[in-house]
Amino acid sequence: MILSSILQAIGLFLATNIDDIIVLSLFFARGAGQRGTTARILVGQYLGFAGILGAAVLVSLGAGAFLPPEVIPYFGLVPLGLGLWAAWQAWHGDGDDDAKVEGKNVAVWTVAGVTFANGGDNIGVYVPVFLSVGPGAVVAYCIVFLVLVGALVGLAKFVATRRPIAEVLERWEHILFPIVLISLGIFILVSGGAFGL
Repeated sequence: MILSSILQAIGLFLATNIDDIIVLSLFFARGAGQRGTTARILVGQYLGFAGILGAAVLVSLGAGAFLPPEVIPYFGLVPLGLGLWAAWQAWHGDGDDDAKVEGKNVAVWTVAGVTFANGGDNIGVYVPVFLSVGPGAVVAYCIVFLVLVGALVGLAKFVATRRPIAEVLERWEHILFPIVLISLGIFILVSGGAFGL
């Protein structure tokens, strides 16, 4: 059961944070040659992601305390809706501007702020997942997510120095992200028995 939660957490993290590779790569490109850039980006990413996790856990706790259990599977509509919206934007070419970074210095609070602002979809996806699993699984998810944040920053640093990889991610992220969110939403709805499924 714990191994299953860990594998699901890895998949969920990858699906919801693939766009961060591009954003973080741009931070690395911006801070190239500056001393301490990697440390500032790492700390900023952890602060921003801790805010995302904190918000998702608090919303989950509040919803879990006040909602009857039969309502919880309908939270699968959130990632489903986000996935459909992302697919709509991709189809109409309305790409987001999350990857645009302003300013010349890479500050911890800038990275944290961009990470948190870019994490609205993460919160929308994590809440229904957290509501559909037990407290032990939520803890496992959070631990795996926090471990993977460091790996994400390392991967972004690697990507920042490999332009062809960054271009491939940028090209396909808008297709992969909606597919994963829509699949996740349907899974939550079906596994919870929403709409008599």
